Amino acid sequence: MTSVIGSRAQTQTTYGDVTVEQSVPARMRDGVTLYADVYRPATTTDLPVLLMRVPYGKALAQSNVYRHPAWFARQGFMVVIQDTRGRWSSEGEFTPYRDEFADGYDTVEWAAALPRCTGRVGMYGLSYAGSTQLLAALSQPPHLSAIAPAMTSIDFYKYKTYRGGAFALAFSMGWASNLSADAAHKRGDVALEAELYAAHFRKTMWQWYAHLPLNDVPPLRKDLARYYYEWLEHWKYDDYWKEVSVERQLDRLQVPALHVGGWYDMYADSTVRAFRALDDGGNGVNRGEQRIIMGPWSHGPSWTQYVGEADFGDAARPGVNDALVRWYRRWLHGEPDAGDARVQLFLTGENAWRSYDAWPSSSGTRVYLTSAGAANSNAGNGALRASAIDTEPDVFVYNPRNPVPSFGGNTNVDAGRNPVGPFDHRRVEARNDVLVYTSPALLRDVEVVGPVRATIHAASSGTDADFTAKLLDVTADGRALNLADGIRRGSSRESIESPSPIVPGETYAYEIDLGVAGHVFKAGHRIRVEVSSSNFPAYARNPSVFRPPGEYDLADATYATQLVHHDQARPSCVVLPVLGDGAARLSLEGE
Repeated sequence: MTSVIGSRAQTQTTYGDVTVEQSVPARMRDGVTLYADVYRPATTTDLPVLLMRVPYGKALAQSNVYRHPAWFARQGFMVVIQDTRGRWSSEGEFTPYRDEFADGYDTVEWAAALPRCTGRVGMYGLSYAGSTQLLAALSQPPHLSAIAPAMTSIDFYKYKTYRGGAFALAFSMGWASNLSADAAHKRGDVALEAELYAAHFRKTMWQWYAHLPLNDVPPLRKDLARYYYEWLEHWKYDDYWKEVSVERQLDRLQVPALHVGGWYDMYADSTVRAFRALDDGGNGVNRGEQRIIMGPWSHGPSWTQYVGEADFGDAARPGVNDALVRWYRRWLHGEPDAGDARVQLFLTGENAWRSYDAWPSSSGTRVYLTSAGAANSNAGNGALRASAIDTEPDVFVYNPRNPVPSFGGNTNVDAGRNPVGPFDHRRVEARNDVLVYTSPALLRDVEVVGPVRATIHAASSGTDADFTAKLLDVTADGRALNLADGIRRGSSRESIESPSPIVPGETYAYEIDLGVAGHVFKAGHRIRVEVSSSNFPAYARNPSVFRPPGEYDLADATYATQLVHHDQARPSCVVLPVLGDGAARLSLEGE
């Protein structure tokens, strides 16, 4: 067996009974040639194509997550793995997302015309390889029969690069540095490649996160990662982002889709939004053609039961690879539906799968923040109630030079650089700049499935401020395990298209999207909410002054005094999607 990584030399090799044609050229409409590896099982029968378009190397073929293409070939498919434009062996310049409409269309039609292909093409892949599916589907190539996007975004501003108007620093810098290392390899710059890759295994990355200004990070050279600087330049939701938004064009997505996501993936809410929007039938797609699997996984998980500090048990490994084969035997081979449930959700807390015919209905149940004026830290007096009462506001000082550290959660970062998933947050909650609100012990199980959001009525002494919120489950032994989190940049409180400074001292209602959760709070556990003004390095620090996120320096950073109100006129709360009778199930001891 030979390996040709990043090469354009067309060769042939075998993996057992599977033959691989390496670096097969596909000419795009503008003359650029992209290269793919084509896996064929030992059969004379014509076969449909399973296509993955990926920027991370066709030789790897996301086999760190999915089974190897040779395995899929043995299940009765011709498998095509293509380097996207400008990546590894393919020609052209890599510009994230923008060429994937046309290149996706052209590649699907090229694959359908390969020798011994039936003319049916399906796509699979995770993260960017999920985006290449969605963008190709929007271009509506005639021979695309179905897709299976996993852990990907339907809007690259709102659900990826910026959240609530705050720059997703760890993802953006981490992804750009990883892609830059590959680009340096392609150019033969071994020294730069080594420096960039080394950051993924040492603490170097933390030095980059701390570097200011963000639009001048020396290791991220503009000739290798021009897109990173474009993301900072386009810090408002403008046409740069709208032109490649899948969400704004979902009516054009007309093929069956199997959506796969993880509750601890940064695209969890995007996965759920895509399924629910397409599942309502409003775009002409039959309701039965959309399915979703949501597990307890983080980004790129190999579908593991071990995430963060949690072991979700053997049930957390549902056989996503096998589900893909069943999906494509139906849509590419024309076999009968295998009968998989349309909605398969793994509920953490219960650590078991639930099957539904449609997304389960829930009631938006409010849980209100309250305190005796000192909710600071887990030693404070913050509490959660089922109704709002008049109480004194909580006060804390935000220091941009010492932000609250990210600890677990949904950020798309390698675990070695920044922990991902559920962790005991008591060490974070020991800080006085973290407000902690905890319910009494629950009288019965509470099932929360769907989008979680918060309204925080707050004021700041700065001309800009971030407000963060986290939802946690406090177990019977006192551990505080994070479930969902979100952020809202004050300047984007009214519009992500036209941010504006806040007025110092004025109270605003900050709407914070915490993403989605699928969790059972067990009887005897407590619900907890954390509120602060930073979550670093998941999100870039706010300097407390109104400046574009790429331009401010440490000299701009200033302390800010933050007030969080929770009275009947300004009822700060978290809205939970509780299954069943939410009000009845949230009866709390002591109320």
